[in-house]
Amino acid sequence: MRTLLISDLHLHPGAPEITEGFLRWLEERACGSDALYILGDFFEAWIGDDLLDLAGADPTGNADLAARIARALKRLAEDGTAIFLMHGNRDFLLGERFAREAGATLLEDPSVVELGGQPVLLMHGDSLCTRDEAYQAFRAQARHPLWQQQVLAMPIDQRVALASQLRAQSGEANSNKAEDIMDVTPEEVVKVMAAHGVTTLIHGHTHRPAVHELEVDGQRAQRIVLGDWQPGKGWEIVVDGGALRLREIPLSQ
Repeated sequence: MRTLLISDLHLHPGAPEITEGFLRWLEERACGSDALYILGDFFEAWIGDDLLDLAGADPTGNADLAARIARALKRLAEDGTAIFLMHGNRDFLLGERFAREAGATLLEDPSVVELGGQPVLLMHGDSLCTRDEAYQAFRAQARHPLWQQQVLAMPIDQRVALASQLRAQSGEANSNKAEDIMDVTPEEVVKVMAAHGVTTLIHGHTHRPAVHELEVDGQRAQRIVLGDWQPGKGWEIVVDGGALRLREIPLSQ
């Protein structure tokens, strides 16, 4: 039994090295696995599943990329790997259509699953950064069904412009924030883990891969943080038997 977890690939047409590295990883590493969990920010941006209708006619290349990734995941699923997709702060509009075409199942954030014979809490991780009050206010708005309905009703070109505007605003805002504000709040981590009755938490989002030891309700616990993927390297968690291992992986051929 082998399960793989990844996060924060931020796939987009401007980073072909990451796309090609991921597709090789699917063939060489993920093939034959029992399950694959993708914990958010799979795409750099997602403007709605109807993007797939533009494949072959989208000058930005985003539609062709999305269709190519969906086909690759579907092949993996047809070979017997269960695939689970969690929303991130970049691709929170990923919907059931993309999941269906990718042979995947959308996973709630947070979710408790059994890995290595123990319950493990899976999250994207952005909701743990409670000291970033401005972001948390935006997160609450962006996750509201009415706001999402209004955005998805906009013409695609307007959604593309909105996504570009939001990324620019996020980059400018983050450049003015202290590093600790953009990391998780330790007290929130303990609170969430205790509420779900777990001693292991896996998340991404912060781009700070590490294994953190902590204590939850008097028990030893761990928080495992997945790193983001970059040209030449990525990060995975391998669950094989009862062990959970965080690994840096080369993406070059």
